[in-house]
Amino acid sequence: MKTAPLAEFYHDVVACTGTELSALLPNDIQQDVGHFNVFELGQPGQAVRPQPSAPYACRSFYKISLLRGRNRVDYPDLSLDLARNALIFSTPKVPHHWLPYDAGQDGFFCVFTSEFLRPANSGVVLDELPLFKAESYPAFQLVEEQEARATAIFRRMREEMASDYRYKYDLLRTYVLELLHLGQKLQPATALHPAHSAPARLTSLFIELLERQFPLEAPQQQLRLRTAADYADHLAVHVNHLNKVLKETTGRTTTALIGTRIAQEAKALLRQTTWTLAEIADSLGFADVAHFSNFFKRQLGVAPGAFRLQALV
Repeated sequence: MKTAPLAEFYHDVVACTGTELSALLPNDIQQDVGHFNVFELGQPGQAVRPQPSAPYACRSFYKISLLRGRNRVDYPDLSLDLARNALIFSTPKVPHHWLPYDAGQDGFFCVFTSEFLRPANSGVVLDELPLFKAESYPAFQLVEEQEARATAIFRRMREEMASDYRYKYDLLRTYVLELLHLGQKLQPATALHPAHSAPARLTSLFIELLERQFPLEAPQQQLRLRTAADYADHLAVHVNHLNKVLKETTGRTTTALIGTRIAQEAKALLRQTTWTLAEIADSLGFADVAHFSNFFKRQLGVAPGAFRLQALV
């Protein structure tokens, strides 16, 4: 399998941005341990479409990308369709192919070698992070708050690269580590112990994500992920693919699994709290009590009010 070195990477950047190599490489960039650089997409004078990566190429560097256009990332056994605001971590060990859907891409990306982080003494070993395990698919859809945080980090990177600060590379290492930890937090805990197959791994990630929504501890707390599409977007897969995998591994659809877990939480709230039916319905993501009651009856064969009375007997 082909390995793309940094020299080839910069050749591609020059081709897709129309920027001279001298402008991409600050004068002091080779005076530090390892290599780091950061770029912003969608700048004036750039070509409207970045070149997609070579199919399933392995690279000699790490890359973190924040992309605001629609993209697809292909791995040897899985394709991830990504809507806007995606954070993607690339490693030299996992081959992949990036394909932009939109003609105009907006966002940032940084590249760095493993040697770049060594002076940080952070205890972080890149290849030991779940983000960069061979069985990992480190591509995440971001909510607005997460996108704003990632954008702020990349902007600080750009500012430091343009500065004359003597210790700017030490500061840039901390920004890289901050992005790495952001990715670690986005990855479900079960990724620390990945399953042996892609379907089992996706099922495990879905169950972990589902369980994270519970328990609800206050009437003001609401489910963030309510539908099959919500979970598919968060896991960076197509909803049809998620449904197919869950059907194969559990025998049930995505919607059925979500409904069963919501019904389980509803039963606990009716038994163990004094919340009103309206508060429970709102927290569980229903438009009103009537919709909640119809759902509860379908799941359990009894109205929620009657279930609460029975639980008190």
